[in-house]
Order: sequence, then structure tokens, then C-alpha cells
Amino acid sequence: MNIAIVGGGIGGLALALSLHQRGIACDVYEAASEIREIGVGITLLPHAMRELAALGVQPQLEAVGIENLESVFFNRWGQFIYREPRGRHAGYALPEIGIHRGKLHRVLFDAARERLGDAAIHLDHRCTGVEQGEAGATLRFEGREAVRTDIVVACDGVNSALRRQFYPDEELAFTGINTWRGVSVHAPILTGKSYMRVGSIDTGKMVIYPIVDNVDGKGNQLVNWVAEIRQEVHERNDWNRPGRLEDFIGIFEAWKFGWLDVPQLIRSATQVFEYPMVDKDPVARWTFGRVTLLGDAAHPMYPRGSNGSAQALIDARVLAEELASEGDAREALARYEAKRLAPTAKVVETNRTVPPDFIIMKADELSGGRPFPGTIDDLVSADELRRISDEYKRIAGFSLETLKG
Repeated sequence: MNIAIVGGGIGGLALALSLHQRGIACDVYEAASEIREIGVGITLLPHAMRELAALGVQPQLEAVGIENLESVFFNRWGQFIYREPRGRHAGYALPEIGIHRGKLHRVLFDAARERLGDAAIHLDHRCTGVEQGEAGATLRFEGREAVRTDIVVACDGVNSALRRQFYPDEELAFTGINTWRGVSVHAPILTGKSYMRVGSIDTGKMVIYPIVDNVDGKGNQLVNWVAEIRQEVHERNDWNRPGRLEDFIGIFEAWKFGWLDVPQLIRSATQVFEYPMVDKDPVARWTFGRVTLLGDAAHPMYPRGSNGSAQALIDARVLAEELASEGDAREALARYEAKRLAPTAKVVETNRTVPPDFIIMKADELSGGRPFPGTIDDLVSADELRRISDEYKRIAGFSLETLKG
């Protein structure tokens, strides 16, 4: 059996490594002509680290990322709302790591090239479609020879060409939330290992966390930040275009707290990108004969809670396990879908309705959208906020009880 993986991103490379561990041959076809460390930050939650540790790349990731100590929530006036330990500090067996997405991709790419061999990694192969029959499948590429294979796994992201073949009329779901992402060289904030959420989507929100330590030899860190704003205009912006400070910084000009000057952090970014906050409605099936979908090609979700990459990594392991079992490979694809379709649909829906910053939204609701006198304990108990946090972890699949079990 030979398997063609379309897309050499996080999900595609994880699947290649998982298949290789089980002695199954595969080839990866990536549209990019070279692998560069591009992008901004990503957080590897404990359930993502569980999958990455099983692939044997945990030491490499810990060496180039920052282990999170805590997650801290503040309202838009910088008032403290909630704090909880994360990763190993919360009793998990594995750490929670903030890392540059390009470095994560590089670690996976290098591991795949070393284990599978250069001949199994095909760059500059942009897939345009697939044909299949009883004897196998044929992949078509732009300006390249067609490839015959037994099984095709589409790991080509939110704008998947292969998904479009099966869902030609589908549109991205966009509700007017835009995000701006950047990285800034900055002195350590709070503990220097803190993941911070400030404000809420309805009034302007920032997510801030470090991804590289001592980046300049002077003790400063490379700090990843994301600004999210809900806008009245529902015209979706271009994907991954350079962002303009004047389009969003006005909302954050007054966000100058004793522990952080937010507008200064934003202005110090070397580069800013603008992204639409998009997902797609869950679909009834991912598998079509010899073809199945994985990761963002299967279940595009809001980039909230650092869960898109985690779900792709879990997809990869489950699919590899099913393909390694006895029986027809097409039946293995169907079993994979049966195991993963419903749980990922639940995460997509939860990210829309009860995002991780719901804790801040709850505090704003109780304070009438104004600064609160005294402490957060006068509005809501720490136990209630912990319940909200724990419920999101449970649905997303990384509660402490789930990972211990």
C-alpha cells in the first residue's frame, strides 16, 4: 500500500511520521518550492505535545520554544480576572510550549526528511485534483506528472483543492472578526512564561505570549501577539496580507497598564499580518472512496485556544492507527472518519460560541462593561471561572482527566 499525502504542513508531516513508525510507505507532496521558517507563534497544548512526544520530537521542540508557566486573563483596563497554571505546572505529564510556527514546521520537516528520506518529500507539487477507481487513484499537479497511488490524504489546509473537488460550492464562514498578528522583541512580561488574554472580542482583544527566549542576547524575548476585533463590515479581507497599524491600533491606544504598554508592543513589531477569522461549517463526511481529509482540510476552525494544530495531530495518529490495522484501506479511512468527525465538529462549534476568552466576556457582563471596583472576587468566584475554563478543556480534549486516562 502506498499513501500520498497532499500538503506538507503540520498535519501532513505528522501523518507521514506516524505512518513511518508503523512501517507504512508514504510520499508527501507540498506546494511550496522551499521550506522557510515563516509565520508567527503557536501554542502547543498538552494534547498536542502528547502526539508530538510520541513522534519523538519533544526534545527538539522544548529546545526552541518556551514552556508556559501560567495562563492569565485581564479585562481591557488591565484588571486581573483569572490565573491558572499550565502544562507540567498544572499536573500534566507534558509541557505547554509557546513556539514560532516556522520552528515547529522545521522540526517536523527535518524529522520526516531524515526518517523517510529525501525521495519521499516532494516540494513544488501543487495539487489540482484527484481521479480514482477500483485499481487506485491518480493525483494531478500543476506543471508536474500525474502520480498513481492507493490512498490519498488531503492535508492541504483551509483552502484545500481536494476538499473543493468534493464540496465545490462551499464558502468560508466569516462573521466580521479580523485578526492582526505580529512578533515583537520585548522585555519579559509578567513571569516571562505567561500566556495572556486581555479584553474580549466585542471590545477588542489581545493574546500575548513569548515564543523565543533571550532573542537578542540582552534578555529580551520574541513575543507573539494577536489583536482580534469584531467589525460591522462583513467583507472578508485578503488572506495573510501585510497589516496596517492604522486599521486597528486606535482601539488599543489607551491600553497602558502597570505591567504592559500594549500600543508600544504593537508598534515595535517588525512585521504585522492581517488574517480573517474564518472557519467552515462541519460537513457530513470527509472520506470519498480512496480519498480522505485531515486537519484544516477536514475541519477548519477559528484559530482560538491553539486547537487547530492539536486536532490535526490527533487526526494523524488516529488515521495512521487505522491504516496499520488489517483489512481494506478504504474501510480504514471510514473508521478514521467515524472516530474523528463528531469530536472535531464539537470543537468548531465551541470555538464559535464559547471561546477561551469567555471568562473575560463573563466578567464584562457582570461589571456592566465598566472597570470594577475592588477585585474580581466581588463579581464572580474563582470556582466559577475555573469551571468555564475546565469545560473548554474537556470539549477540546485536553482536560487533565482526559490525558491521564
